[in-house]
Amino acid sequence: MARVFVYGTLKKGQPNYKHMINTAKGLAKFQGRGRTVEKYPLVIAGKYNIPYMLNIPGTGHHVAGEIYSVDDQMLQFLDEFEGCPDMYQRTLMRIEVVEWEGKGGTGEARAGAEGVVECFVYSTMTYPPEWVGLPYHDSYDSSGKHGLSYVLRESR
Repeated sequence: MARVFVYGTLKKGQPNYKHMINTAKGLAKFQGRGRTVEKYPLVIAGKYNIPYMLNIPGTGHHVAGEIYSVDDQMLQFLDEFEGCPDMYQRTLMRIEVVEWEGKGGTGEARAGAEGVVECFVYSTMTYPPEWVGLPYHDSYDSSGKHGLSYVLRESR
């Protein structure tokens, strides 16, 4: 099992969360909520209003999201879903645990108690330079006050 931190459309209540609970794609177990230890720019970009975490450590905000424990099948699905490695790159990042629900192993309990876990995160180093000038968000909600609703793939 691997830990994955999601900050965009795959979170609970967001347009692509259905993939996280679709066991045909693999297993994803919600562990808790967290935020990046380092600051990153989270922007909403492109004609489909997709959230992107730009891999520019030290710029932007501590990005909020959810921590999941996923099996190899779900990790492979997420790689394909996120267009890894072209659109997003999967990298290890340190995530501060804000709220921990994970149970089932002393390692997980200890990591939660320490307050920081390492998670795979889909961020991008391949983006148009003008994205750096977009507004930075500390958390993502498709129907947020930014007014940039995400366009589902099936609607494109």
